Amino acid sequence: MSAFAYRNGVLHAESVPLPAIAAAVGTPFYCYSTAALEAHYSAYAGAFAGQDAGVCYAVKANSNLAVIRTFARLGAGADVVSGGEMQRALAGGIPADRIVFSGVGKTREEMRAALQAGIHQINVESIPEVEALSEVASSLGVVAPIAFRVNPDVDAKTHAKIATGKKENKFGIDYDHAREVYAQAAKLPGIKPVAIAVHIGSQLTDLAPFRAAYERVAALLHVLREDGHDIQRLDLGGGLGITYKNETPPDLADYAAMVRSITGNLGCRITLEPGRSLVGNAGILVSSVIFVKPGLHRRFVIVDAAMNDLIRPALYEAYHGIVPVTEPDPAALKEPFDVVGPVCESGDTFALQRLLPPLGADDLVAFLSAGAYGAVMSSTYNTRPLIPEVLVNGSDFAVIRPRPTVEEMLAAERVPDWLKA
Repeated sequence: MSAFAYRNGVLHAESVPLPAIAAAVGTPFYCYSTAALEAHYSAYAGAFAGQDAGVCYAVKANSNLAVIRTFARLGAGADVVSGGEMQRALAGGIPADRIVFSGVGKTREEMRAALQAGIHQINVESIPEVEALSEVASSLGVVAPIAFRVNPDVDAKTHAKIATGKKENKFGIDYDHAREVYAQAAKLPGIKPVAIAVHIGSQLTDLAPFRAAYERVAALLHVLREDGHDIQRLDLGGGLGITYKNETPPDLADYAAMVRSITGNLGCRITLEPGRSLVGNAGILVSSVIFVKPGLHRRFVIVDAAMNDLIRPALYEAYHGIVPVTEPDPAALKEPFDVVGPVCESGDTFALQRLLPPLGADDLVAFLSAGAYGAVMSSTYNTRPLIPEVLVNGSDFAVIRPRPTVEEMLAAERVPDWLKA
Protein backbone atom coordinates (compact mmCIF):
# COMPACT_ATOMS: atom_id res chain seq x y z
CA MET A 1 0.00 0.00 0.00
CA SER A 2 2.90 2.39 -0.67
CA ALA A 3 0.55 4.72 -2.58
CA PHE A 4 -1.15 5.42 0.77
CA ALA A 5 1.35 6.62 3.36
CA TYR A 6 1.74 9.10 6.19
CA ARG A 7 3.50 12.34 5.31
CA ASN A 8 4.05 14.98 7.95
CA GLY A 9 1.63 13.17 10.22
CA VAL A 10 -1.24 12.90 7.70
CA LEU A 11 -2.25 9.96 5.51
CA HIS A 12 -1.85 10.76 1.83
CA ALA A 13 -3.00 9.17 -1.40
CA GLU A 14 0.09 9.64 -3.54
CA SER A 15 0.76 13.38 -3.03
CA VAL A 16 -2.77 14.35 -1.95
CA PRO A 17 -3.61 14.64 1.77
CA LEU A 18 -6.83 12.75 2.46
CA PRO A 19 -8.32 15.57 4.59
CA ALA A 20 -8.20 17.78 1.48
CA ILE A 21 -10.37 15.28 -0.40
CA ALA A 22 -12.71 14.94 2.58
CA ALA A 23 -13.13 18.71 2.70
CA ALA A 24 -13.99 18.79 -1.01
CA VAL A 25 -16.38 15.83 -1.28
CA GLY A 26 -17.44 14.97 2.26
CA THR A 27 -17.30 11.54 3.86
CA PRO A 28 -17.49 8.67 3.35
CA PHE A 29 -15.71 8.30 0.00
CA TYR A 30 -13.64 5.79 -1.93
CA CYS A 31 -10.18 6.83 -3.07
CA TYR A 32 -8.08 5.06 -5.71
CA SER A 33 -4.45 5.57 -6.66
CA THR A 34 -3.50 5.75 -10.34
CA ALA A 35 0.10 4.88 -9.48
CA ALA A 36 -1.00 1.72 -7.69
CA LEU A 37 -3.32 0.66 -10.52
CA GLU A 38 -0.56 1.13 -13.06
CA ALA A 39 2.05 -0.62 -10.90
CA HIS A 40 -0.15 -3.65 -10.33
CA TYR A 41 -0.97 -4.02 -14.03
CA SER A 42 2.66 -3.54 -15.04
CA ALA A 43 3.69 -6.22 -12.55
CA TYR A 44 1.36 -8.71 -14.26
CA ALA A 45 2.45 -7.74 -17.74
CA GLY A 46 6.11 -7.90 -16.74
CA ALA A 47 5.80 -11.28 -15.05
CA PHE A 48 4.34 -12.79 -18.24
CA ALA A 49 6.65 -11.02 -20.66
CA GLY A 50 7.98 -13.56 -23.12
CA GLN A 51 4.87 -15.72 -22.88
CA ASP A 52 2.02 -15.48 -25.39
CA ALA A 53 -0.32 -14.08 -22.75
CA GLY A 54 -2.85 -11.29 -22.41
CA VAL A 55 -4.30 -9.66 -19.30
CA CYS A 56 -8.08 -9.15 -19.28
CA TYR A 57 -9.09 -7.11 -16.23
CA ALA A 58 -12.03 -8.66 -14.35
CA VAL A 59 -14.38 -5.68 -14.43
CA LYS A 60 -16.61 -7.01 -11.64
CA ALA A 61 -13.89 -6.15 -9.10
CA ASN A 62 -14.24 -2.41 -9.73
CA SER A 63 -16.25 -1.23 -12.72
CA ASN A 64 -15.70 2.52 -12.53
CA LEU A 65 -15.07 3.91 -16.03
CA ALA A 66 -11.97 5.80 -14.95
CA VAL A 67 -10.45 2.62 -13.50
CA ILE A 68 -11.26 0.71 -16.69
CA ARG A 69 -9.80 3.48 -18.83
CA THR A 70 -6.61 3.50 -16.75
CA PHE A 71 -6.10 -0.17 -17.59
CA ALA A 72 -7.20 0.27 -21.20
CA ARG A 73 -4.45 2.84 -21.74
CA LEU A 74 -1.95 0.23 -20.56
CA GLY A 75 -3.19 -2.32 -23.10
CA ALA A 76 -5.51 -4.41 -20.93
CA GLY A 77 -8.43 -6.42 -22.15
CA ALA A 78 -11.53 -7.07 -20.06
CA ASP A 79 -13.33 -10.02 -18.55
CA VAL A 80 -17.04 -9.17 -18.22
CA VAL A 81 -19.97 -11.08 -16.75
CA SER A 82 -22.96 -9.05 -17.94
CA GLY A 83 -24.12 -6.95 -20.85
CA GLY A 84 -23.76 -3.87 -18.68
CA GLU A 85 -20.14 -4.68 -17.89
CA MET A 86 -19.48 -5.19 -21.60
CA GLN A 87 -20.88 -1.73 -22.30
CA ARG A 88 -18.69 -0.32 -19.53
CA ALA A 89 -15.58 -1.99 -20.93
CA LEU A 90 -16.29 -0.61 -24.40
CA ALA A 91 -17.06 2.85 -23.00
CA GLY A 92 -13.81 2.66 -21.01
CA GLY A 93 -11.82 2.24 -24.20
CA ILE A 94 -11.19 -1.50 -24.27
CA PRO A 95 -11.51 -2.82 -27.84
CA ALA A 96 -14.16 -5.47 -28.41
CA ASP A 97 -11.56 -7.94 -29.64
CA ARG A 98 -9.93 -7.87 -26.20
CA ILE A 99 -13.13 -8.63 -24.26
CA VAL A 100 -14.07 -12.05 -22.88
CA PHE A 101 -17.70 -12.58 -21.81
CA SER A 102 -17.99 -14.98 -18.87
CA GLY A 103 -20.88 -15.82 -16.56
CA VAL A 104 -23.27 -18.68 -15.89
CA GLY A 105 -26.53 -17.04 -16.98
CA LYS A 106 -26.21 -14.94 -20.13
CA THR A 107 -29.48 -13.90 -21.75
CA ARG A 108 -30.09 -14.07 -25.48
CA GLU A 109 -30.08 -10.26 -25.54
CA GLU A 110 -26.60 -10.24 -23.97
CA MET A 111 -25.39 -12.87 -26.43
CA ARG A 112 -26.69 -10.84 -29.34
CA ALA A 113 -25.01 -7.66 -28.10
CA ALA A 114 -21.71 -9.49 -27.58
CA LEU A 115 -21.74 -11.02 -31.06
CA GLN A 116 -22.73 -7.74 -32.70
CA ALA A 117 -19.87 -6.00 -30.88
CA GLY A 118 -17.42 -8.63 -32.15
CA ILE A 119 -15.95 -9.58 -28.78
CA HIS A 120 -12.96 -11.90 -28.53
CA GLN A 121 -14.57 -14.90 -26.85
CA ILE A 122 -17.69 -16.11 -25.06
CA ASN A 123 -17.08 -18.49 -22.16
CA VAL A 124 -19.99 -20.95 -22.14
CA GLU A 125 -21.05 -22.88 -19.04
CA SER A 126 -23.71 -25.39 -20.15
CA ILE A 127 -25.27 -27.20 -23.10
CA PRO A 128 -28.49 -25.14 -22.89
CA GLU A 129 -26.38 -21.99 -23.08
CA VAL A 130 -24.40 -23.09 -26.13
CA GLU A 131 -27.63 -24.16 -27.85
CA ALA A 132 -29.12 -20.72 -27.22
CA LEU A 133 -25.91 -19.07 -28.44
CA SER A 134 -26.05 -21.18 -31.60
CA GLU A 135 -29.56 -19.91 -32.31
CA VAL A 136 -28.55 -16.29 -31.76
CA ALA A 137 -25.35 -16.58 -33.82
CA SER A 138 -27.19 -18.29 -36.68
CA SER A 139 -29.85 -15.58 -36.71
CA LEU A 140 -27.09 -12.99 -37.09
CA GLY A 141 -25.17 -15.00 -39.69
CA VAL A 142 -22.00 -15.02 -37.58
CA VAL A 143 -19.82 -17.61 -35.85
CA ALA A 144 -19.36 -17.36 -32.08
CA PRO A 145 -15.83 -18.13 -30.83
CA ILE A 146 -16.33 -20.01 -27.56
CA ALA A 147 -14.59 -21.66 -24.68
CA PHE A 148 -16.33 -23.99 -22.32
CA ARG A 149 -15.62 -23.15 -18.72
CA VAL A 150 -14.53 -26.46 -17.24
CA ASN A 151 -15.09 -27.20 -13.58
CA PRO A 152 -11.98 -29.19 -12.55
CA ASP A 153 -13.29 -30.11 -9.06
CA VAL A 154 -10.33 -28.45 -7.36
CA ASP A 155 -10.71 -27.04 -3.86
CA ALA A 156 -9.34 -23.50 -3.93
CA LYS A 157 -9.08 -23.42 -0.10
CA THR A 158 -10.77 -20.02 0.00
CA HIS A 159 -14.01 -18.62 1.46
CA ALA A 160 -17.01 -20.78 0.51
CA LYS A 161 -18.81 -17.82 -1.08
CA ILE A 162 -15.96 -17.12 -3.51
CA ALA A 163 -14.98 -20.71 -4.37
CA THR A 164 -16.05 -21.62 -7.91
CA GLY A 165 -14.11 -24.70 -8.99
CA LYS A 166 -15.64 -27.57 -6.99
CA LYS A 167 -18.21 -29.97 -8.44
CA GLU A 168 -20.94 -28.65 -6.14
CA ASN A 169 -20.48 -25.07 -7.40
CA LYS A 170 -22.83 -23.69 -10.05
CA PHE A 171 -20.04 -22.73 -12.44
CA GLY A 172 -18.83 -24.51 -15.55
CA ILE A 173 -19.29 -28.02 -16.89
CA ASP A 174 -18.05 -31.14 -15.14
CA TYR A 175 -14.53 -32.02 -16.16
CA ASP A 176 -15.51 -35.60 -16.93
CA HIS A 177 -18.20 -34.43 -19.38
CA ALA A 178 -16.02 -31.92 -21.21
CA ARG A 179 -15.06 -34.17 -24.10
CA GLU A 180 -18.70 -35.01 -24.83
CA VAL A 181 -19.79 -31.37 -24.53
CA TYR A 182 -17.13 -30.12 -26.95
CA ALA A 183 -18.22 -32.76 -29.45
CA GLN A 184 -21.84 -31.61 -29.18
CA ALA A 185 -20.91 -27.95 -29.54
CA ALA A 186 -18.77 -28.57 -32.64
CA LYS A 187 -21.86 -29.88 -34.47
CA LEU A 188 -23.94 -26.76 -33.78
CA PRO A 189 -24.27 -24.02 -36.42
CA GLY A 190 -22.68 -20.71 -35.59
CA ILE A 191 -20.40 -22.18 -32.91
CA LYS A 192 -16.62 -22.56 -33.06
CA PRO A 193 -14.87 -24.01 -29.99
CA VAL A 194 -11.50 -22.25 -29.84
CA ALA A 195 -10.50 -22.38 -26.17
CA ILE A 196 -10.81 -23.98 -22.74
CA ALA A 197 -11.58 -21.78 -19.73
CA VAL A 198 -11.15 -22.37 -16.01
CA HIS A 199 -11.56 -20.25 -12.87
CA ILE A 200 -11.54 -21.89 -9.45
CA GLY A 201 -12.17 -18.97 -7.11
CA SER A 202 -10.95 -15.72 -5.64
CA GLN A 203 -8.43 -14.61 -3.00
CA LEU A 204 -6.17 -17.65 -3.44
CA THR A 205 -2.87 -17.39 -1.59
CA ASP A 206 -1.37 -20.75 -2.58
CA LEU A 207 -0.20 -21.88 -6.01
CA ALA A 208 -1.10 -25.54 -5.45
CA PRO A 209 -4.82 -25.24 -6.40
CA PHE A 210 -3.90 -23.28 -9.53
CA ARG A 211 -1.38 -25.95 -10.53
CA ALA A 212 -3.89 -28.75 -9.99
CA ALA A 213 -6.53 -27.00 -12.10
CA TYR A 214 -4.15 -25.99 -14.90
CA GLU A 215 -2.68 -29.49 -15.16
CA ARG A 216 -6.18 -30.91 -15.61
CA VAL A 217 -6.91 -28.32 -18.30
CA ALA A 218 -3.65 -29.11 -20.11
CA ALA A 219 -4.51 -32.81 -20.11
CA LEU A 220 -7.96 -32.01 -21.51
CA LEU A 221 -6.38 -29.91 -24.25
CA HIS A 222 -4.47 -32.91 -25.59
CA VAL A 223 -7.63 -35.03 -25.59
CA LEU A 224 -9.66 -32.38 -27.42
CA ARG A 225 -6.96 -31.90 -30.05
CA GLU A 226 -6.85 -35.65 -30.60
CA ASP A 227 -10.61 -35.44 -31.18
CA GLY A 228 -10.02 -32.89 -33.93
CA HIS A 229 -10.83 -29.65 -32.11
CA ASP A 230 -8.59 -26.72 -33.05
CA ILE A 231 -8.02 -25.38 -29.52
CA GLN A 232 -5.52 -22.53 -29.63
CA ARG A 233 -6.33 -20.64 -26.41
CA LEU A 234 -6.39 -21.32 -22.69
CA ASP A 235 -8.30 -18.96 -20.42
CA LEU A 236 -6.81 -19.46 -16.95
CA GLY A 237 -9.11 -17.05 -15.11
CA GLY A 238 -7.99 -15.03 -12.13
CA GLY A 239 -8.14 -15.37 -8.37
CA LEU A 240 -4.69 -14.44 -7.11
CA GLY A 241 -5.08 -13.07 -3.61
CA ILE A 242 -3.89 -9.89 -1.94
CA THR A 243 -2.79 -8.99 1.57
CA TYR A 244 -5.65 -7.78 3.77
CA LYS A 245 -4.16 -8.70 7.13
CA ASN A 246 -1.29 -11.19 7.22
CA GLU A 247 -1.79 -13.22 4.04
CA THR A 248 1.24 -13.93 1.89
CA PRO A 249 0.10 -14.17 -1.74
CA PRO A 250 2.32 -15.94 -4.25
CA ASP A 251 4.93 -13.86 -6.03
CA LEU A 252 3.83 -13.04 -9.56
CA ALA A 253 7.11 -14.32 -10.94
CA ASP A 254 6.46 -17.70 -9.31
CA TYR A 255 2.90 -17.74 -10.63
CA ALA A 256 4.10 -16.93 -14.16
CA ALA A 257 6.80 -19.59 -13.96
CA MET A 258 4.23 -22.17 -12.88
CA VAL A 259 1.96 -21.22 -15.82
CA ARG A 260 4.91 -21.49 -18.21
CA SER A 261 5.90 -24.92 -16.85
CA ILE A 262 2.42 -26.29 -17.60
CA THR A 263 1.44 -24.43 -20.77
CA GLY A 264 4.73 -23.43 -22.35
CA ASN A 265 4.81 -26.32 -24.83
CA LEU A 266 1.11 -26.30 -25.73
CA GLY A 267 1.27 -23.62 -28.41
CA CYS A 268 -1.65 -21.73 -26.87
CA ARG A 269 -2.46 -18.10 -26.30
CA ILE A 270 -2.96 -17.63 -22.55
CA THR A 271 -5.59 -15.32 -21.11
CA LEU A 272 -5.33 -14.13 -17.51
CA GLU A 273 -8.25 -12.43 -15.74
CA PRO A 274 -7.02 -10.71 -12.58
CA GLY A 275 -9.39 -8.44 -10.69
CA ARG A 276 -8.79 -8.09 -6.96
CA SER A 277 -5.01 -8.32 -7.38
CA LEU A 278 -5.08 -5.27 -9.68
CA VAL A 279 -7.42 -3.00 -7.71
CA GLY A 280 -7.80 -4.31 -4.16
CA ASN A 281 -4.80 -2.57 -2.62
CA ALA A 282 -5.11 0.41 -4.95
CA GLY A 283 -8.11 1.76 -3.05
CA ILE A 284 -9.27 2.79 0.40
CA LEU A 285 -12.53 3.91 2.00
CA VAL A 286 -12.34 7.09 4.07
CA SER A 287 -14.93 7.69 6.78
CA SER A 288 -15.58 10.09 9.65
CA VAL A 289 -16.19 9.13 13.25
CA ILE A 290 -19.70 10.18 14.32
CA PHE A 291 -19.52 9.12 17.96
CA VAL A 292 -17.41 7.06 20.29
CA LYS A 293 -20.03 5.23 22.34
CA PRO A 294 -19.11 3.83 25.75
CA GLY A 295 -20.83 0.74 27.15
CA LEU A 296 -20.63 -1.61 30.08
CA HIS A 297 -19.36 -4.51 27.97
CA ARG A 298 -18.22 -2.95 24.68
CA ARG A 299 -17.08 0.37 23.35
CA PHE A 300 -18.09 1.37 19.85
CA VAL A 301 -16.59 3.63 17.22
CA ILE A 302 -19.58 4.65 15.10
CA VAL A 303 -18.52 5.87 11.65
CA ASP A 304 -20.49 7.40 8.78
CA ALA A 305 -19.63 4.56 6.38
CA ALA A 306 -21.91 1.54 6.57
CA MET A 307 -22.48 -1.97 5.26
CA ASN A 308 -24.24 -0.56 2.21
CA ASP A 309 -20.97 1.20 1.29
CA LEU A 310 -18.61 -1.71 2.05
CA ILE A 311 -20.45 -5.01 2.43
CA ARG A 312 -17.47 -7.37 2.52
CA PRO A 313 -17.22 -7.59 6.36
CA ALA A 314 -20.95 -8.36 6.65
CA LEU A 315 -21.08 -10.72 3.66
CA TYR A 316 -17.75 -12.55 3.94
CA GLU A 317 -16.63 -11.82 7.53
CA ALA A 318 -13.80 -10.03 5.71
CA TYR A 319 -10.98 -8.16 7.42
CA HIS A 320 -9.99 -4.62 6.45
CA GLY A 321 -7.24 -2.71 8.20
CA ILE A 322 -8.50 0.48 9.87
CA VAL A 323 -6.13 3.37 10.51
CA PRO A 324 -6.60 6.98 11.59
CA VAL A 325 -5.91 9.55 8.89
CA THR A 326 -3.99 11.63 11.41
CA GLU A 327 -0.91 9.61 12.30
CA PRO A 328 -1.18 8.47 15.91
CA ASP A 329 1.54 8.89 18.48
CA PRO A 330 3.55 5.64 18.47
CA ALA A 331 3.31 5.63 22.25
CA ALA A 332 -0.49 6.00 22.24
CA LEU A 333 -2.28 3.19 24.05
CA LYS A 334 -4.41 1.04 21.76
CA GLU A 335 -7.67 -0.26 23.16
CA PRO A 336 -10.35 -2.62 21.81
CA PHE A 337 -13.36 -1.13 20.01
CA ASP A 338 -16.13 -2.46 17.81
CA VAL A 339 -16.17 -0.37 14.63
CA VAL A 340 -19.74 -0.07 13.35
CA GLY A 341 -21.83 1.94 10.94
CA PRO A 342 -25.18 3.73 11.35
CA VAL A 343 -27.37 1.28 9.38
CA CYS A 344 -30.16 -0.35 11.37
CA GLU A 345 -28.67 -3.86 11.24
CA SER A 346 -26.46 -5.71 13.69
CA GLY A 347 -24.56 -6.90 10.64
CA ASP A 348 -23.44 -3.32 10.03
CA THR A 349 -20.16 -4.06 11.76
CA PHE A 350 -16.71 -3.57 10.27
CA ALA A 351 -14.56 -4.90 13.11
CA LEU A 352 -14.96 -6.52 16.51
CA GLN A 353 -12.67 -5.65 19.39
CA ARG A 354 -10.18 -4.02 17.05
CA LEU A 355 -7.21 -2.45 18.82
CA LEU A 356 -7.20 1.24 17.92
CA PRO A 357 -5.50 4.39 19.17
CA PRO A 358 -7.67 7.09 20.75
CA LEU A 359 -10.37 8.43 18.38
CA GLY A 360 -12.97 11.15 18.72
CA ALA A 361 -15.92 12.62 16.87
CA ASP A 362 -15.07 13.97 13.39
CA ASP A 363 -11.76 12.13 13.22
CA LEU A 364 -11.09 10.56 9.82
CA VAL A 365 -10.30 6.87 9.49
CA ALA A 366 -9.30 4.85 6.44
CA PHE A 367 -10.41 1.30 5.66
CA LEU A 368 -7.52 -0.28 3.77
CA SER A 369 -7.53 -2.68 0.82
CA ALA A 370 -10.98 -1.51 -0.28
CA GLY A 371 -10.44 -1.05 -4.02
CA ALA A 372 -12.03 -4.39 -4.98
CA TYR A 373 -15.63 -5.39 -4.32
CA GLY A 374 -16.26 -2.16 -2.43
CA ALA A 375 -18.03 0.57 -4.38
CA VAL A 376 -19.07 -1.93 -7.04
CA MET A 377 -21.14 -3.92 -4.49
CA SER A 378 -22.61 -0.90 -2.71
CA SER A 379 -26.31 -0.14 -2.41
CA THR A 380 -28.70 2.58 -1.28
CA TYR A 381 -30.07 0.63 1.69
CA ASN A 382 -31.65 2.91 4.32
CA THR A 383 -31.91 5.52 1.50
CA ARG A 384 -28.23 6.25 1.87
CA PRO A 385 -26.82 7.80 -1.32
CA LEU A 386 -24.00 5.99 -3.08
CA ILE A 387 -20.74 7.53 -1.93
CA PRO A 388 -18.24 9.36 -4.14
CA GLU A 389 -15.36 7.64 -5.83
CA VAL A 390 -12.19 9.68 -6.25
CA LEU A 391 -9.15 8.96 -8.43
CA VAL A 392 -5.78 10.43 -7.45
CA ASN A 393 -2.98 11.00 -9.92
CA GLY A 394 0.14 12.47 -8.33
CA SER A 395 -0.90 15.76 -6.76
CA ASP A 396 -4.25 15.86 -8.58
CA PHE A 397 -7.57 14.24 -7.78
CA ALA A 398 -10.91 14.02 -9.51
CA VAL A 399 -14.36 12.81 -8.51
CA ILE A 400 -15.09 9.87 -10.82
CA ARG A 401 -18.51 9.11 -9.36
CA PRO A 402 -20.32 11.92 -7.52
CA ARG A 403 -22.57 11.45 -4.53
CA PRO A 404 -26.22 11.82 -5.60
CA THR A 405 -28.60 13.80 -3.44
CA VAL A 406 -31.61 12.17 -1.81
CA GLU A 407 -33.74 14.39 -4.05
CA GLU A 408 -32.07 12.89 -7.12
CA MET A 409 -32.69 9.40 -5.74
CA LEU A 410 -36.37 10.17 -5.21
CA ALA A 411 -36.69 11.74 -8.65
CA ALA A 412 -35.70 8.42 -10.24
CA GLU A 413 -38.79 6.75 -8.80
CA ARG A 414 -42.40 6.97 -10.04
CA VAL A 415 -45.68 7.13 -8.12
CA PRO A 416 -48.63 5.61 -10.00
CA ASP A 417 -51.60 7.84 -10.84
CA TRP A 418 -53.91 6.17 -8.32
CA LEU A 419 -51.59 7.20 -5.47
CA LYS A 420 -51.24 10.85 -6.49
CA ALA A 421 -54.60 12.07 -5.24
